[in-house]
Amino acid sequence: MHASAPLPEDATVRHVIDANQSSFSVQVIATGLLSAFGHSPKVAIRDFDGNIEFTVGSSPLAGARMTLSIRANSLEVAEGANDKDSDEINRRMRQEVLETDDYPDIRYECTGVTASGTGDRYWVALKGELTLHGTTKPMPVSARVTINGNSLRATGDFALRQTDFGITPVSAAAGTIRVKDEVKCTFDILAHRQE
Repeated sequence: MHASAPLPEDATVRHVIDANQSSFSVQVIATGLLSAFGHSPKVAIRDFDGNIEFTVGSSPLAGARMTLSIRANSLEVAEGANDKDSDEINRRMRQEVLETDDYPDIRYECTGVTASGTGDRYWVALKGELTLHGTTKPMPVSARVTINGNSLRATGDFALRQTDFGITPVSAAAGTIRVKDEVKCTFDILAHRQE
C-alpha cells in the first residue's frame, strides 16, 4: 500500500468498518437464587458493518458521523456455556429476546461527537441513537480512538438496559435463574479509509 498524500484541512474522509478485524460482544449476567449454577455468557456479534466520516482539520474528528448496522441473528454465545446450553441460549435469544424474525437489524447512528486529544489519539463522546427490538433511544457512547495512517481504531464499552427497548430479560428454572436487565457491550472496531 502506498503512502497517502496529505489531505486538505476541509476534506471529508470516510472509513469503512472491517468486521473481520473487529470485535463486538455483549456480556450477560445471571442473577437469582440459583445463579451460581446458571450462566453469564459472553455473546459475540458476528455480522456487522458501518462507516465513520469526519472532516480533516484543526478540531479533532470535526463533524464526525457514524453508522453501524448489526444483523440481530448473528449474535451467538462465544463463551460461558457448554455446547448444549449455548444452542438453547442462542435459540431463546433469537426467538424470545431479540425476536429476530420481526426485528432483523440493530442500528446505531451517531450524529455528533466531542473529542479531546492531539495527534493520532483521542477520547471521544458520541451522541447517537440506538435502534434495537423496534425501539429507538438516545445512546451516548465513549470511546478511545486512534488514527494511524489510513486506519482508525475505536475501543470502548457501554451499558444498556433491555427493558428500555421493550425486551423482557429471560428467566429459567421457574425464575430462580434470571438475566440482569443491564448488559455490557464492548467493542474494538477497526476501520480503513476509503480512497
